[in-house]
Amino acid sequence: MSLQLFAHPFSSYCQKVLIALYENDIPFEFRLLSPEEAANGAEFQRLSPTGKMPLLLDGERPVLESSIIIEYLQQHHAGPVKLIPEAAEAALEVRMLDRCFDLYVMTPVQKAVGDRLRPQERRDAFGVEEAHALLERGYAWLNERLAGRTWAAGDSFSLADCAAAPSLFYADWVKPIDTTYGHLRAYRQRLLERPSFARAVEEARPYRPLFPLGAPDRD
Repeated sequence: MSLQLFAHPFSSYCQKVLIALYENDIPFEFRLLSPEEAANGAEFQRLSPTGKMPLLLDGERPVLESSIIIEYLQQHHAGPVKLIPEAAEAALEVRMLDRCFDLYVMTPVQKAVGDRLRPQERRDAFGVEEAHALLERGYAWLNERLAGRTWAAGDSFSLADCAAAPSLFYADWVKPIDTTYGHLRAYRQRLLERPSFARAVEEARPYRPLFPLGAPDRD
């Protein structure tokens, strides 16, 4: 099998790539990154200059960064679901939303989660407040943008939704999406019901005790 994915099921950015792989039923070998899989970790460190997962290995070619991996899959292992539109303007919106979900939803989530992993005396309460405020602004903007849309960029499931699914999944654990954001809450539920993401959620379920803020008893 030529494709290998170095990843962990509970990682949001790994789930983003898994969604793309599952959407098009692309065969691959999952190389679990965890302390008990030392060989996978050593190979991953050899291939990745940043040590950030996921990493896709296609034969001898390593591909880094979740968005780029998904673009690479469409170019070299295309399936029936086009996650990046061929039309240039439509593709721009998809890429923009992909970056928004990564930078303005998932990044503040990671800030809040990472802070809990620090020793008590080194925690950054102000930084966590800033992260929550950024999430609130993102929720309001996304709720308005999603009005009348099935998926992030319109009627078709795309790269933007691959980014949105794990981002909003964990964001709602960190700062629950208020009921006033009805479009956003409904969108998150549609993502949970999408078979590709539902599969990723189930595969990650055994790792929920690892969530530093405490995983809620839902989803």
